[in-house]
Amino acid sequence: MRIDLDALEALELGDPPQLDPQRHYLEGPPADVADYLLVLDAINFGSGWFPTLAKRARSSGYFTVAWALADRWRAGAGWTAPQLRALRSEEVADTLGQRRDHELMAIYAQALRELGRFLGDRRALDVVEQARGSAVRMAELLAAGMTMWQDVGFYKRAQIAPSDLALGGVAEFADLDALTIFADNLVPHVLRCEGVLVYDGRLAAHIDAGRLLRPGPQEREIRGCAVHACAAIAARTGMTERDIDNALWYRGQRPEYKARPRHRCRTVYY
Repeated sequence: MRIDLDALEALELGDPPQLDPQRHYLEGPPADVADYLLVLDAINFGSGWFPTLAKRARSSGYFTVAWALADRWRAGAGWTAPQLRALRSEEVADTLGQRRDHELMAIYAQALRELGRFLGDRRALDVVEQARGSAVRMAELLAAGMTMWQDVGFYKRAQIAPSDLALGGVAEFADLDALTIFADNLVPHVLRCEGVLVYDGRLAAHIDAGRLLRPGPQEREIRGCAVHACAAIAARTGMTERDIDNALWYRGQRPEYKARPRHRCRTVYY
């Protein structure tokens, strides 16, 4: 695959959006909002399974998960660290409105138990305090402490966690601009639709047929090219890579982008 520099130069970006206040829990006490966002980011993966999820009306797989968790926190039933450590897939499935035997629910439960072990007797804001005002430091703490966050070379979820906490208004970091994009399958899809990323014919045909990619070199090259392209966009526009990611990700929610297959890979990293 390659990056079309002319298409990159022509790409227009709007203002970066904020977290959706209906489908995210943002109105509660800061400690509760921070706990919610960290739990959400612990299971902010699974796009390879999303076509098989029961989705809420007019919601993607991500927003289905985010909204279901928000409802749990709004009901005053947010999970504590000890509860996370004891979670079973059945409770996760019931919370998210999914089949109890869905493969992803067991993987989500595993990720949440790992988060509970990482937290110990802490809450999310305690980890923020430990990061000492650094988003990079927070990402490093998360990646070092949990194997399911160790997306080496990209660290998608480890980086998105401090970004979400900042967007949620519950944490401040002095170095948010140092974060890269949050390399997943949607931002490269939008860049492909805009002509910025150009795929080899065989790879394009595989993706357009809706076939899964195996974890490995092909999907990593796609994400790596997206990171590189967005760094070039940042240099051209002066926008941060984090804001570019948000703008492109939300653009990808539009029907015209959803109508075209994107690359799918069943992985715990995105």
